[in-house]
Amino acid sequence: MRRVFEPGERVRVALVGAGGWGRQHARVFAAHPEVELCAVAGRTPERTEARAREFNIRAYTDIGEMIERERPDLVSLSLPNQGHYEPTRAVIEAGCHLFVEKPLAFDLDEADALLAAAASRNLFFAINFNHRYARPHQMARTAIDAGRLGDLVFALWRFGGEGRSDHPHANLIETQCHGFDLLEWLCGPIASVMAEMTDKTGGGWRTLALSLRFASGAVGSLLGSYDSSYSYPGTHLLEINGTAGRVLVEDTVRRYAFHPTGSETGEVWQAGYFNDRGREFHRTFDMHLTDLLAAFRAGQEPPIHARAGRRALLLAHAAIRSFETGTRVAIEES
Repeated sequence: MRRVFEPGERVRVALVGAGGWGRQHARVFAAHPEVELCAVAGRTPERTEARAREFNIRAYTDIGEMIERERPDLVSLSLPNQGHYEPTRAVIEAGCHLFVEKPLAFDLDEADALLAAAASRNLFFAINFNHRYARPHQMARTAIDAGRLGDLVFALWRFGGEGRSDHPHANLIETQCHGFDLLEWLCGPIASVMAEMTDKTGGGWRTLALSLRFASGAVGSLLGSYDSSYSYPGTHLLEINGTAGRVLVEDTVRRYAFHPTGSETGEVWQAGYFNDRGREFHRTFDMHLTDLLAAFRAGQEPPIHARAGRRALLLAHAAIRSFETGTRVAIEES
C-alpha cells in the first residue's frame, strides 16, 4: 500500500532538470498549495543555482545527494529528450515515486527496464502527456463518450514545428508521441501502421506521414514534421469524424468545433476575453498536475501512467519498421 496523505499535508517535491521546460515543472509545483517544492538538481551549477534562486529552493548537481538530503515524496524529471534513461533509473533505484516528461525513452528495452524496476518497488510512475488536458481535447473526449459522433470512421492528426536532434527519428519519438497518445485516448487502440518518411532537409527523418488502422475498424492519418514552424497559425490540427458528427480542434488550445452530420450549424468553443488560462498551452500542465496530485495523495495509480509512454514508443518503432521494410506493421502488444 502506498502512503495516503492527510488533508492539509503538503507533498514534498524535488525537481531534476533546470532547463526551459524544467522551469514549467518548477512553476506548477511551486504554485500549488498542496506542494512544497524543496530542491532542484541540474547538470550545470550556474543554471541550477539560478533556478534555485528563482524559486527559493536548494540546488544540487547530484541526484543521489539531493534525494538523500531532501527525502522528497515525489521527484519530477524534465531533461533533454535523449537523456531520460539514466537519471530516471537513478530515481527509481533510490525508491522515489516519480513523474517524468515524454518520451519515456528512445529504446524499448530501456522503457521496459524502467517500468519493471518501478513496478518491483510499487512506485507511483506518471508521465506528462499534457495534451490530454487541453480544453478542446477534453471536450472531444466528452463528445465521443456521449456518442455524439456515432461510430468513428477516421481521425487526422497534424503537428509540425522546429526541432533539432542527432537522432534520426527524433520527431517521431519525442514529439509525435503526443499524437499517438491522443489518438488512442480518443479513438481506441491502433492496430496497424504504415509509414512514409523523408530526410530531404538532412538531419534524419524529420518529416513523416503515417497511415493508421484502429482496432475498431476506423482509419487515421498522422503527419508530423520538424521542417515547419510553431509560429505558423494552424500548426496543429485534430479532426475526428464519425457517422453522426465531426470534431475539429485547432492549435491544441485555440478552438474546438462540433458539427452534427449534415448540419451547417455547429458548436464552437474559444477562450473568452478574460480566460487567459484557457488559451495558454502551458496551463495544460497545471490541469494535469491537479489530477496527478489527487491520485498521488490518495495512494492511487497516476491519471497517465508511464506505461502510456511505452505504448507511444512501441507505435513509433512499428512506424520505423514499416518505413524500413515498406510494409504495413501490425501492433501485436497492448
